[in-house]
Amino acid sequence: MRERPTARVLLFDVEGRILLMKGRLPSNPDAPGAWFTIGGGVEPGESVYQAAAREVREETGFTDVILGDIAWCGEVTLLDRKQRPVLFKDTFILARCAGGEISRDGWQALEREFVDDIRWWTLGALAETREPVWPADLAARLGAIWPR
Repeated sequence: MRERPTARVLLFDVEGRILLMKGRLPSNPDAPGAWFTIGGGVEPGESVYQAAAREVREETGFTDVILGDIAWCGEVTLLDRKQRPVLFKDTFILARCAGGEISRDGWQALEREFVDDIRWWTLGALAETREPVWPADLAARLGAIWPR
């Protein structure tokens, strides 16, 4: 099985909100979307921190991001467009920025096709939402590390 290391960014603004995207998997484009952290694949020769910084710039346009500690790591197997299993090795990194309006100028075709929304969330709104969130326990995991 192919493995794909990823940098997932827990990006908080000065108001203590986290930025999440809502999208669908390319392997199941008609499925309902889920909210997830920004970030993406680590390219050959990149560190996980270099990938995190690049992904934040591409997906938000923010250049004032300060990357922090690794919050946790995890693995999940998902199917690619050709229905082949891929093992995603996710590294979740804490980060801060000033916040503001998100720019989609750096989005790639895949993001434009499968990302339906992007917005800032409070911990309360995240904990109370009935919409799908990935990972499903994201609000609980963040409860202890959420900026006050």
